[in-house]
Amino acid sequence: MTKSKHADEYLKYVEETGLSDYRNVDGNLSAKILRRIDGDKCHFLTITEWNSYESIKKFAGDDFENARYYEEDKKYLLEFEKNVTHYETFEY
Repeated sequence: MTKSKHADEYLKYVEETGLSDYRNVDGNLSAKILRRIDGDKCHFLTITEWNSYESIKKFAGDDFENARYYEEDKKYLLEFEKNVTHYETFEY
């Protein structure tokens, strides 16, 4: 979550860091950001798809359930979640 006034700036920053890094890891299938502005706060949700847990580890390391942050995140984020949540996906 960021301040709404930083929403566009933060989105550009994430596109240049996290999304770029995700897409450059072999095994990443997709990377998306969902954004919702709610008054003076802006919520972001990053959704990535991978072909295996091993591919996720190429990006996040062995402790792949720990959230990974970049140095500049301190400039924008109002809170830091400790963990990420992994789900299996199914297409029909």
